[in-house]
This record gives sequence, structure tokens and C-alpha cells, in this order.
Amino acid sequence: MAKTHNTRADQLAATRDALSLTDEAIQAQVAAALQEDVGPGDVTAALLDERKIVNASIISREPATVCGGPWLEAVFLALDPEMQIRWLHSEGDVVNAGGEVCKISGSVRSLLSGERTALNFLQTLSGTATTTRRYVDAVAGTHVQLLDTRKTLPGLRLAQKYAVVCGGGQNHRLGLYDMILIKENHIAAAGSIPSALKRARSLPSSRTGKQADELGIEIEIENLSQLEQALNAGANRILLDNMNLADLREAVNLAAGRAQLEASGNVTLENIRKIAETGVEFISVGSLTKHLHAVDFSLRLNPPS
Repeated sequence: MAKTHNTRADQLAATRDALSLTDEAIQAQVAAALQEDVGPGDVTAALLDERKIVNASIISREPATVCGGPWLEAVFLALDPEMQIRWLHSEGDVVNAGGEVCKISGSVRSLLSGERTALNFLQTLSGTATTTRRYVDAVAGTHVQLLDTRKTLPGLRLAQKYAVVCGGGQNHRLGLYDMILIKENHIAAAGSIPSALKRARSLPSSRTGKQADELGIEIEIENLSQLEQALNAGANRILLDNMNLADLREAVNLAAGRAQLEASGNVTLENIRKIAETGVEFISVGSLTKHLHAVDFSLRLNPPS
């Protein structure tokens, strides 16, 4: 178990590095959230004795994949640098309904002032990780890689993409700057699939900071005729948008390993395994980050010992 946790911790640390989710970046997100909620001061917590130290527990009221610990810690430590937090479940762990996630000890004022902000981060990121875990479990045993999309909460994209990795998924492009993805309207504006691909390959590095091949080029198609055009134009990664299972299987046969294929559009827990079994290499799912079910966590003060 310890080895598994160490491996996962290393992976998540590498993910944070790749996403530039430094401690300073997380603290900046937390500062904005605290300003939004606490503002100039918590007038209700002012009723409490600032010297009183209490113990508390965070409980999950439903089964969940835990994610958001660095944000929760940053909230409480911003309000009370002496706050002590002991995790009973690590990032990426599955907790049962009623399970205790962590124990906290510190100033009652700080604890109650930070409660909602801390839980907001924890419930949102655990919600993303939990949903991702369900999709990952649904395709277990297939070779497909589960990807996220850009359909994220404004201001929390990198945090949600970190949560996807906590849930066992993988990140697609982070934004419009780190991969060329030619979609329907790009093709229409360029005039054709071959023209769009030609322009993508000829983009000067001065525009992107990297050669086009270093960024990666993917093109979206909607039918088998467009797929043949993309393959003939030398596309090496193709997004199959809203194609039915029969067409996905035929797309895999037509590609015959010449390009990596990504299925996307109307992917659900009910149909994702059938999509994976068509032979595509990737499935991207907007629901991982868009249709958010926040996990129900509760912070409870423990009775004095």
C-alpha cells in the first residue's frame, strides 16, 4: 500500500509541476476565494474567543475520490499558520460514506472562518476526481486513454485538470496555446481539411514558440469521408466527433494505425465502454469537468476530551 501511495504521490507531484500548480499559484487562488468569502472580516466568528483551540474532523457523506488537499491546507494556514492538519486519506484515495478524511486542530475563529472556502475547494475537486474515477473504472481492461477537455470552471482549469489525474484520467491540451486542434470552424475558414492541415504545419515558431510538430496537431472530423481526407492529407491524430459505434469501428479500420483516433461527443458512463471497444486510442469527456457533482463533505467540531 505504501508503495502504491508513493507512486501516486510522485505522479501527482509531476502533474502539479506540469500544470505549474506551485504552492504560490494555489495560495493565490485561495487568497482570491478568501477575499470573496471573508472579505474584511468574519463578523460571526468575531463572537468567539480567538484564543480557543479546537479539534475538528472532515467527513465525507458519500463515497468519493479525495482531491483538493493542497487547497484546503492553504485556506486554513492562510488564516492560522499554526493550524495542524493530519490527513487520513491521501489525494486519489477512495473514501466511503461516513469516512473521516482529515483531522484539524487550531483556532476556532480561523477554523470556522475558513470552513466554507476550504470545503468548496475540496468538494469541487473531489467531485471532478470522483466522476473521473467512475469513467476510468468503466473502461478498465481496455487500452483506451481517458482525456479531459477545456470545458472547465473559469479560473479553476488547472486545478480541475489536476483533479482528473487524481481520478486516474489524463490531461488533453491545457488551453489554446499548447496544442493545435483544428475544429469545424477552422476548417471552414481555411477552405478544406488539406488546406487547414497545410497551414497548421507551416505556422512559424515565432507565432507559437515551438514548431508545429512539437506542439502536436489534431484535426476534428465528423464523418468517414472527412476521415479519408484527413488521412490522405497526412493527419496523425484525428478527433472523431459524435460518430456512432459502427462508424467508429469503420474509422479504426480505415485508419489502420496511420493515425491515432480520439472519440468525443455525447460520451456517457452508459456508452463509454462500447466506445472504447471500437479500438480508438483516446476518449475525451467534457462531463469530467463540466457536469460537476460536488462531493458532500462536512466539517464537525469534536467534543472536548
